Amino acid sequence: MLDPQDLYEWEPKGLGVVDMALAQESAGLVMLYHFEGYIDAGETGDQIVENLLESLPNQVVARFDHDRLVDYRARRPLLTFKRDRWSGYETPTLEVRLVQDATGAPFLLLSGPEPDVEWERFAAAVGQVVERLGVRLAVNFHGIPMGVPHTRPVGITPHGNRTDLMPGHRSPFDEAQVPGSAEALVEYRLMEAGHDVLGVAAHVPHYVARSSYPDAALTALEAITAATGLVLPGVAHALRTEAQRTQTEIERQLGEGDEELVTMVQGLEHQYDAVAGAESRGNLVAESAELPSADEIGREFEKFLAEREGDA
Repeated sequence: MLDPQDLYEWEPKGLGVVDMALAQESAGLVMLYHFEGYIDAGETGDQIVENLLESLPNQVVARFDHDRLVDYRARRPLLTFKRDRWSGYETPTLEVRLVQDATGAPFLLLSGPEPDVEWERFAAAVGQVVERLGVRLAVNFHGIPMGVPHTRPVGITPHGNRTDLMPGHRSPFDEAQVPGSAEALVEYRLMEAGHDVLGVAAHVPHYVARSSYPDAALTALEAITAATGLVLPGVAHALRTEAQRTQTEIERQLGEGDEELVTMVQGLEHQYDAVAGAESRGNLVAESAELPSADEIGREFEKFLAEREGDA
């Protein structure tokens, strides 16, 4: 493998601020990370990143070499044409930023387009960044499409080696094979190296998985703040406002929709309530209602990815 350090460069000013923060935070910093372009159902992770960067003070600490990691033919960056010439270019940015929460507490955010190539080298580079910046806990987050109704609370599947930070949540399946991602590989390699990692996967109703679903982003954010102690009320408020608007719009569309869709939602509600009732009675088997199997979850992933690629 080529030297992972060649994939990124430090921003001296930002790195200096991190070092000052580490002098006060002896336990280390939390690093949140999410990459655009994977299975992120409901744009769950994208919404969190966007709101964090828009509402909180932040500065660049490290930049990854997007020209090496991004396949422009697969995801073409936008150029702006004005009258008779090109006037702007949206350069892809894959960066680590130092962010301050509402109390001024520092944390790190690694975000940008998912690398198309050199995943192992990239994961090794992230490992170097984690060690240099004194990261005590890395947290990733995204949405997964599930057979659940939008009329019930959003579920969460925790993963990683620090799922103890999310008590009361459990995985709905024992084992499943799904398409890989750079985000998942980073989690896997960080755990192999002995670092603490927590993954937060929000369950998004499959019939809205390709649209923005703020309820999932809000639920994931609340899980992150509970696990890390970060204080992010402004971000939560923005997502909560959008979630209310989205729920109203979904109900409007259902009211104007066909009977088949309404029947499907009602069936999902029945299944959800039956499983929830069985669990409250001590995990008894619910009559004619079971959580999705590993194969069903895998097929849902594959279907979602195929639909996304078809629109590319």
